[in-house]
Amino acid sequence: MKIRILLLLCLCSGFGSVAQAKEYTFGIVPQQSSKKLARLWGPVLKKLSEDSGVTLKFATAKDIPTFEQRLLAGEYDFAYMNPYHFTVYNKVPGYIALAHQRNKEIKGIIVVKKENSITDFSDLNSQPLAFPSPAAFAATILPQAQLNKLDIKFDPKYVSSHDSVYLAVARGLLPAGGGILRTFNNTDPAVRDQLRIFWKSDGFTPHAFAAHPDMPAQDRMRVANALSTLESTEVGMALLSSLNFKGIQPAEDKDWDDVRELQITALGD
Repeated sequence: MKIRILLLLCLCSGFGSVAQAKEYTFGIVPQQSSKKLARLWGPVLKKLSEDSGVTLKFATAKDIPTFEQRLLAGEYDFAYMNPYHFTVYNKVPGYIALAHQRNKEIKGIIVVKKENSITDFSDLNSQPLAFPSPAAFAATILPQAQLNKLDIKFDPKYVSSHDSVYLAVARGLLPAGGGILRTFNNTDPAVRDQLRIFWKSDGFTPHAFAAHPDMPAQDRMRVANALSTLESTEVGMALLSSLNFKGIQPAEDKDWDDVRELQITALGD
């Protein structure tokens, strides 16, 4: 009888620990539609959960400004955010760098329609141009900085995502727009094939994988390790390829000093 009671207590204790297991949100910057992001990142987060022993739940936002508000409020336990976002939200609420793409620099681009006669920045003067959001680092801030440097006047039209930029330009709704190479390569081929890259920026440290400062250190390190070893298996490499990643490497907060040196104040920091 005593043995049966002990067994029951152990079983109940086991069920209780499973029921109370912590699930962490993993916020992905909404550069593309929520549906596409879930399709691309869902399998990656499932694999990271298996490898780390930490349950990760996909999360995003309807647009980049909403994502920024949630980062500021510390709503995501883990997050994948653009380089400028990291320099801001590393201060408050204090997100901690875990990793970034291996051997990769992020570059902003300006795209135009293939048959468009635009060949010089002067052709964009006084034109309405598409951008995903005011604080999108490579897709908005870098192209706009180049336009301002050349004293090109433009009317920014913020269309909420990179895919929306490419679609607006492909449909001829706007003559040009800002994006990044990864999302350009990842967009619908039927849209991408109608576009050409008109301009490309210098390279900077890419998007950050980061953890909320209140995250238990053990769980933070488990996820960091899972990220940096994802490329060690065929399954992991296939998942990375689906994101147009070649690998992920460990990172420190200081890795984004090149972005800090630009002294960007788009978010009023």
